[in-house]
Amino acid sequence: MPTWNQLLAEVQRAGNVHDLTRRKYLQQLSNLTGRNTIIYYSAWLQKGPIMAQWPEPFLVNDNDKNGFMAAIHGMDRSRGLDLILHTPGGDVAAAESLVGYLRAMFGRDIRAIVPQLAMSAGTMIACGCKEIVMGRHSSLGPIDPQMGGIAAHGIVEEFKQAFDDIARNPASIPLWQPIIAKYHPTLIGECQKAIKWSRDMTTEWLKTGMFADDMPNNVRAAKAMKVVDELADHALTLSHARHIDIDRAKDLGLNITTLEDDDDLQDAVLTVHHLTVQTLSDTASVKIIENDQGVAFIQSAGQVIQP
Repeated sequence: MPTWNQLLAEVQRAGNVHDLTRRKYLQQLSNLTGRNTIIYYSAWLQKGPIMAQWPEPFLVNDNDKNGFMAAIHGMDRSRGLDLILHTPGGDVAAAESLVGYLRAMFGRDIRAIVPQLAMSAGTMIACGCKEIVMGRHSSLGPIDPQMGGIAAHGIVEEFKQAFDDIARNPASIPLWQPIIAKYHPTLIGECQKAIKWSRDMTTEWLKTGMFADDMPNNVRAAKAMKVVDELADHALTLSHARHIDIDRAKDLGLNITTLEDDDDLQDAVLTVHHLTVQTLSDTASVKIIENDQGVAFIQSAGQVIQP
């Protein structure tokens, strides 16, 4: 007979009603596809005021690696991975580390499923997969880097405009001086490096992942550059919040599978999506990383729960 503490631990591992129901349907989704499945969800849409005060846990960050390590441990990696993404994005270095780790575990056999939104660094992670599954309600986003919430491209463009205006008309110096004064000495260089980093990283992921089978090499490189030239160009996307729907994603050349083409898969994915969103809405959870076997890394306001 189990002890009191063993019973208590079992109850705590089982979780609440939200957890039990979500895990049931997450396992059903995995059984349907025959693939390992991990959800990676943020509550930025449900808890905006909290995120405004405490943004770090809502975003892609280095602490997420712990969740993925817990979720992947013990998996049969020959079954590949379906990664269900719902995130506003976050730290580029953390995204680079996560994609590197996932590829080390599963090689190229990683499929991103985007039930609603995978923005910014979330789009970069999706581009690191061999395929992206999207519905008519799904969106990706631009991958232009942000510096303190401001587009790095915008800062560089403003500085160039100031330089050109002053070169043509030195009398404009007093107009530009208070604007340029807000830049610290290395800001422009940092912006340029951030832009190059995000472009080079995503291009390489596409060449070695999604487009790896395309030959010859120059075709692979050209396809990757076409995607990155659009996703990373602030002058084209106009806003970091721009939503890129499934039709536009296909036009860019991304390897997109339409969720509506498989009714069973659509039902299973959207059921997991709705249950996870309900969990984020009705509980204190701000991020959930969880596999189809119920191993979860759930961050709540002020704590991390690891059933």
